[in-house]
Amino acid sequence: MNPNPHIGSSFDDFLKEEGTYEETTRLAIKRVLAWQLAQAIQEQGLTKAEVAKRMKTSRAQLDRLLDPENDKVQLNTLQRAALAVGRKLHLELI
Repeated sequence: MNPNPHIGSSFDDFLKEEGTYEETTRLAIKRVLAWQLAQAIQEQGLTKAEVAKRMKTSRAQLDRLLDPENDKVQLNTLQRAALAVGRKLHLELI
């Protein structure tokens, strides 16, 4: 018998056993979205002020969106941010 019950299990299984799967997944998704948005801004040479203006919002709101630790974001804000950098927001339930 294998003394370690986690050998052969997936990381998702481990997180579920620990009771942190949902929170970890939510934070990971937000971090990826914030990173993708920041990359698009940098690639296009835009300033935060320009992006905020395109989104018709404040720079402070954009900073909250770009903060990978802040997971309190509305879908319409994500949609406006995507459009502001010429991208599309794609969500799906799986």
